[in-house]
Amino acid sequence: MVVLVVVLMVVVLVLMVAQGCGVLGLERSAAAVIRAGLSQGSFSFSQCVWVYLQWRIGFPRCVKIKYVSLSYAGVPEDTTWPGSSSSWGPVELVAVIAGPVFLVCLLLIVGVFLFQHHQRAYNHRQRLDVEDPSCDHLYLAKDKTLQDLIFDLSTSGSGSGLPLFVQRTVARTIVLQEIIGKGRFGEVWRGKWRGGDVAVKIFSSREERSWFREAEIYQTIMLRHENILGFIAADNKDNGTWTQLWLVSDYHEHGSLFDYLNHYSVTIEGMIKLSLSAASGLAHLHMEILGTQGKPGIAHRDLKSKNILVKKNGTSAIADLGLAVRHESVTDTIDIAPNQRVGTKRYMAPEVLDETINMKHFDSFKCADIYALGLVYWEIARRCNAGGIHEEYQLPYYDLVQSDPSIEEMRKVVCDQRLRPNVPNWWQSYEALRVMGKIMRECWYANGAARLTALRIKKTLSQLSVEEDVKM
Repeated sequence: MVVLVVVLMVVVLVLMVAQGCGVLGLERSAAAVIRAGLSQGSFSFSQCVWVYLQWRIGFPRCVKIKYVSLSYAGVPEDTTWPGSSSSWGPVELVAVIAGPVFLVCLLLIVGVFLFQHHQRAYNHRQRLDVEDPSCDHLYLAKDKTLQDLIFDLSTSGSGSGLPLFVQRTVARTIVLQEIIGKGRFGEVWRGKWRGGDVAVKIFSSREERSWFREAEIYQTIMLRHENILGFIAADNKDNGTWTQLWLVSDYHEHGSLFDYLNHYSVTIEGMIKLSLSAASGLAHLHMEILGTQGKPGIAHRDLKSKNILVKKNGTSAIADLGLAVRHESVTDTIDIAPNQRVGTKRYMAPEVLDETINMKHFDSFKCADIYALGLVYWEIARRCNAGGIHEEYQLPYYDLVQSDPSIEEMRKVVCDQRLRPNVPNWWQSYEALRVMGKIMRECWYANGAARLTALRIKKTLSQLSVEEDVKM
């Protein structure tokens, strides 16, 4: 409708210009006749006429001459009459007028299009804010607890988490209680939502890429698993002066495996539960599930004891997927996050340290995860209380490198000297520790392709749990 009106305006303007040009032509003709008569010195007239004094870009300006009486003996041939000096012809005048008008009309059309697009986007946001709250009640009924919400997440068809508008509602009704951890990304808080505890990972604004990537990975279809940290919501809070990036997840009071092993020793049963559940989580992460509701293979790339949480039942949950990579088997491409973070140097596989890893081959990333898992198993096994014997907690390579080793230092130890953490001989006296020691060594091979897979480790430890009568 607007376009039609604009076109009609252009047509009218062009017709007006053409009419003006016709009038100007008549005036020029009249001027010639008058000049001819006056040159004989006998012509006089009295007439009311419209005379176009001048043409400019735009509309003509007119002056009305009333009852003019003229009587001249003669008029020079070069006398200039109103309108007779214009060098604009009809075609030129149409072009000069129609050009700017067309440009204005074009800008008007573009403006109308942008306005309509903005209006559609605004209406869409209004539907989310106004209509979707009715959908919120499907997830967020007043009597629904955090455990009910987690159950809904666990049994949802897609397994990709809550709808975004529900995530926003949950995140903005959480009350922070206490800080429970800090890292290079920011802070971790314990929060309260409807009587239940949640963990809130608050990223600094400079870590936006890590926050976005981790939230993106956690919402991968079919990712949810009992041995992967349960994702609840992601939201960004901006008050105009600062921005907080929140990632809300399940809360586990024991904290990280690193913290847990620093404070407690574990039994053989506890060692098997922690190790088997970690392998189960990693196997699910690595596994590709085909189908319309499938899941891509995912490699962690920063597996360590600080990124594994201990659940209340003594099992593990893999966390911190900010560096994870996804493999799209259809296109055989690897989706790597464009952030500046790198993995933890102490846990880097030999091929990562010496930069020989094949970045185009997804299995290379999975093999690097397995090397790191072997180091985590060493940390757990050292704290295993077997026959009243257990060692104090230490990080891998604690006796070979400093507390914050450089890549060069780790490369020298792991690649050049081919050293690995010590596996005590007395572990051979206990079947569970013997099996754990064997798994570790097969995770630490210099050749990544020779290492065990997460699924193979899971099966071996499952068999061990049956032999040791461990209830998972």
